[in-house]
Amino acid sequence: MKKFFNYTLIGVLAFIPIMVIVQIVLFVKDRLADLFQFVYGYSDNYLVTFLLFASSFALITYVGHRVSQGRFSIIAGFEALIERIPLLSTIYRVTKKLVNMIAGHQLHEPREVVYVEYPKEGIWVPAYVTNKIDDRYVLFVPTSPNPTSGFAVIIHESKIIKSEMSIEQVTSFIISVGADFEKVAEIKKLPS
Repeated sequence: MKKFFNYTLIGVLAFIPIMVIVQIVLFVKDRLADLFQFVYGYSDNYLVTFLLFASSFALITYVGHRVSQGRFSIIAGFEALIERIPLLSTIYRVTKKLVNMIAGHQLHEPREVVYVEYPKEGIWVPAYVTNKIDDRYVLFVPTSPNPTSGFAVIIHESKIIKSEMSIEQVTSFIISVGADFEKVAEIKKLPS
């Protein structure tokens, strides 16, 4: 009986990643269907709806191309306008920095991953470097399994160990709660 329940539990756990992906796909499908119904409700014509979606996709792609080359004055004009509004300028600036960090478009410094001792000495956790000021690092220490939750700390560079992991690898490590760890050799370098 114990083996039966053990196998059942293993079977349930095997389906969890599949169900997570299925739920994400269903969520995206529902949002797209809602958007399609919203657009279709205005025209009652599939051709017009398709043309609206295709032109929107082309416009977004064109804007992305121009912004990546730094040559899109409409976005620059919008940013200049937002910078004049006190609360919105702060929210916009911080959001833009976070998106650029995650997308890999930081202009000043490359994205880095480091290890920091937390919650006490001898226990090491990975952290994202969000900023560096002289010999101080500003780190975002994510929590498992959601890498978007965590906390920010300021720490002296002598208290960190640099990692060779990429942002994608450390994010996968955090989401998998440590099960997906590609840089096993780094563990041996960490002091105990």
